[in-house]
Amino acid sequence: MPMLTDQFGRKITYLRVSVTDRCNLRCRYCMPAAGVPPKRHEDLLTFEEIAAVVAAGASFGITKVRLTGGEPLLRRGAVDLVRLLAAVPGVADLALTTNGLLLARHAAELKAAGLMRVNVSLDTLRADRFAAMTGSDDWRGVMAGIDAALAAGFAPVKLNVVAIRGYNDDEVADFVRFARDKGLHLRFIEFMPVGNSFWEPGKVIPTKEVRALAERAAALVPAQNGNAGDVAELCQMPGSAATVGFISPLSAKFCRRCNRLRLTADGFLKPCLACKNEIDIKVPVRRGLRGDELKRVFFEAMRLKPRAHSMEEGAAESPRCMAEVGG
Repeated sequence: MPMLTDQFGRKITYLRVSVTDRCNLRCRYCMPAAGVPPKRHEDLLTFEEIAAVVAAGASFGITKVRLTGGEPLLRRGAVDLVRLLAAVPGVADLALTTNGLLLARHAAELKAAGLMRVNVSLDTLRADRFAAMTGSDDWRGVMAGIDAALAAGFAPVKLNVVAIRGYNDDEVADFVRFARDKGLHLRFIEFMPVGNSFWEPGKVIPTKEVRALAERAAALVPAQNGNAGDVAELCQMPGSAATVGFISPLSAKFCRRCNRLRLTADGFLKPCLACKNEIDIKVPVRRGLRGDELKRVFFEAMRLKPRAHSMEEGAAESPRCMAEVGG
């Protein structure tokens, strides 16, 4: 099997697939105040086209696929897409990242369709702050989604928290206790520039500081079974199945072990979240190319994958915001 290896020797085994640019939240740090121009339905990859790209990637060594958005559960028939991708030979890990609002109604059928893991993005445990940041008053809907994912048997259920100074820095310890009580795998993510005017360097809380805040709630020890491609610094809480991870795109860049590509909802392979390079794979797929015939597109993405991003300088090169690319 030919492996996807970039010019810096990194083996690419992970494909993040954005299935829609639409979202039912307006998180101030993610979505521009004016929103993003909606794409026409015909501009988006069909489920069959997504499956064709995933199958080609799997034939080159992609083993892990994650569905993202916008909000992926807004795409009608998302469960059908999961069923298609779960049947792709070589895909050993199929996961989904969601804001949780629609998860309660879909969790059981997603599990039955072959989804293995769920990440829920939630940045506050306070309903008033949730409404102020997201424009939605349905904080309880996210809580119900987390409970539904646990009840459906997803293992693990991860909770992604973007740590933002002046917004949720006083909730870090609360999140650790919440994760411990629920048995969740918690991940704190440094606030990074993603094409939005809400970004300010002063809002960044470096991982070292976040960890000190987390340790007010529980002792943390280095995890013994971390994944080599994991971008998080993983810790365990003695006596609990829950873990706490710290993702540091600014203070401790993990680019040297980056193992991922991104597929945008409108059919472009993106070698790095923060870079401007995108390679059109929709046109060749719609011309009927499949499998090995798509090798050139994947290898072009490898050629353009940078050694490292430059987000620590305060801006992302990508002309698209996070909501358009998929996190």
